[in-house]
Amino acid sequence: MNKVILMGRLTRDPNISTANGETMTTVARFTLAVDRRFSKKEGEQSADFIGCVAFGRTAEFAERYLRQGIKVAVTGRIQTGSYTNREGQKVYTTDVVLEDIEFAESKAASDANRGSMGMGGGYQQSAPAPAPMPSPMGAAGDGFMNIPDGIDEELPFN
Repeated sequence: MNKVILMGRLTRDPNISTANGETMTTVARFTLAVDRRFSKKEGEQSADFIGCVAFGRTAEFAERYLRQGIKVAVTGRIQTGSYTNREGQKVYTTDVVLEDIEFAESKAASDANRGSMGMGGGYQQSAPAPAPMPSPMGAAGDGFMNIPDGIDEELPFN
């Protein structure tokens, strides 16, 4: 089975092209920066930069909605290949051919992250903080509901 699931941020806007075959097919190529599970000894996070390619409707989605810095979750398969470059050297490639792309954070969070990472220019604004919701949970925040006095006879397993 060849199945890949990745979550990361686009390193730049997708590169969009058209493949001419029997029908015109949109092709989107981009690189995802995927954080590694463990950080380096110095405490800084390291990432892998993984090439992704999408075709057809998936590529059109990428063209329309994906931009540098956006966090996405993708599924697909690994595909290897090779070609001979202009110098006559054989070059081997490994890409993830995408089947599905989903946003991995809200637009407001994405815009805030893009601003804090210095990408995308005017994305410095952040979403307003949501108002706190009244909670039926206990004052200690221990995850248990407060049970009103005098309700003992209505509770099961008494």
